[in-house]
Amino acid sequence: MKEKSRIGVIGVGSIGAHHARIFSGMKNITFSGVVDTDLEKARKIAAKYNCKAFSRYADILDSVDAVTIAVPTSHHFKIAMDCLKNNKDILVEKPVTTTIREAEKLIQTANKNKLILQVGHLERFNAGLSLLSTMVKEPRFIESMRLSPFQGRGIDVDVTLDLMIHDIDIILSLVQSEVSDLRATGERVLTDNIDIAYAWLEFRNGCTAEVVASRIGKEKVRKLKIFQHNAYLDLDYLTQKVILHKKIGGKLKRQVKKPAEKEPLKEQLVSFVECVRKRTQPVVSGLEGKEALNIALKISEHINNDCAARKQQKRKLK
Repeated sequence: MKEKSRIGVIGVGSIGAHHARIFSGMKNITFSGVVDTDLEKARKIAAKYNCKAFSRYADILDSVDAVTIAVPTSHHFKIAMDCLKNNKDILVEKPVTTTIREAEKLIQTANKNKLILQVGHLERFNAGLSLLSTMVKEPRFIESMRLSPFQGRGIDVDVTLDLMIHDIDIILSLVQSEVSDLRATGERVLTDNIDIAYAWLEFRNGCTAEVVASRIGKEKVRKLKIFQHNAYLDLDYLTQKVILHKKIGGKLKRQVKKPAEKEPLKEQLVSFVECVRKRTQPVVSGLEGKEALNIALKISEHINNDCAARKQQKRKLK
């Protein structure tokens, strides 16, 4: 077990800058440096958190044991693969890659080199979700809603890969069954990619899930509802509060449960460092990242087909 791992951050945009902030406060690591193609931005972050700045990720690899990768999704595969080939443990932000084949190659390389490959599904580290997970018993129906005001970032991919993939990963982890069927619809509104998506997932064990994601919402909403025998659970990710509605003695009782609030990103990075030090399996490995990506891509495909069919129908009506 390594006493002090050397950690670096590749990409210090809106998310990567928070990686740097959190790593700089960890006592059990050496925070080696940050990388960004915008060297001035990297230097500002490095000066703030007392580490080195680089403009090329290849230049930091000799100084680290592990890195987190927080760059645009289209660059995930190349950077992650180069790091793995240089025997570096990695945490890559979600989605792991843009294609299943790329995800499989990363998994194969990590396994071959006995390296940590963690995917940044940070909602798995939400204290409210952790509490809710202990109360879930054979879910029958799930509703999730993830809405964000338009911010102009993450738009290099569909909203299914930008936002909905969080909920897909969580639902897969809770249901523990294969998706047997899915339907979806959505639309491009402000970008060239899908901005709003509705999906209906059916699982082999009989559970059904309705998943909604939008990056053109009026306000930020992060909610999950789980319906099961004689009860349903209501989670607000933003407040980390869980409400249990349970049938007791013919009446529906309501219990509000609020765990000690924690920063999910910090919990995720602490977990990653522990995996690096102790050589243990990540909470969200490359395999889980690939499974969530697979469903997200299928949803996008359904939406694209639906959009094309609707356009064709409009042309026929003209």
